[in-house]
Amino acid sequence: MPRTFSLADPAALDDLDTFVDRAGRIEEGAVRLIAGAGVLAAYAAALYPVGLTDETPTVLGLRTYAVDPDGEFFDAVVPIRSFLQRIESARLRAAKAGSAESSAAVPREPQVDVNLPMEVNTVTWAGISPPRGGWHATGERPVELFRAAAESGIAEMAGAVPDAVGEQLVRRARAEVWGRPIVGLEHIPAGAAFAQYSLGFLGDDLVRLYESGPWSRLTTQRGHVLVKRRAWTLAR
Repeated sequence: MPRTFSLADPAALDDLDTFVDRAGRIEEGAVRLIAGAGVLAAYAAALYPVGLTDETPTVLGLRTYAVDPDGEFFDAVVPIRSFLQRIESARLRAAKAGSAESSAAVPREPQVDVNLPMEVNTVTWAGISPPRGGWHATGERPVELFRAAAESGIAEMAGAVPDAVGEQLVRRARAEVWGRPIVGLEHIPAGAAFAQYSLGFLGDDLVRLYESGPWSRLTTQRGHVLVKRRAWTLAR
């Protein structure tokens, strides 16, 4: 029997679908789902190094959702394409159930059950776990700073990576462009802004900054981006 988690309502399902779909446009790989204590944490990789010589920073996007507190704990890495199919199946089931319940005398809560696809075990970034607690605030910055860094980097990448270039050169360009610090934030790489921009996390509110050990977190009302800093940035 497949693992299942229950979201509060169809709106939460739509939000999860949007997040996973955007993650798949960055990289058609996998998402990591951790459920427990009534919370589902959904992680997606925007950037990560491939090999010991790759200087690309590790940058993860995170959205959290309320789930059934009585549901089982799990930590699963699942393919994005298969997971999107499961989300669509859940949407169809919820629509049918809603239609049936509309004529009921006492409608039930619109909970939505989602089945997990088969897990994968070859995703390197999923073995890197950001801290769940111990974060301390380090300030706030205007959203325009990160939007400008993302748009500038995207334009630079478009010019630096022509068609039919080798994979090694693409990685080198990505490491250089997205590993460069954001102006005024020497320990935050531009790749963090790229993740915020691509995942739709940049709204109208300020970006709140936090740190915990070697990790930095950029938080808005729309989601979180987590960055594992390189060792040379740890000295403060």
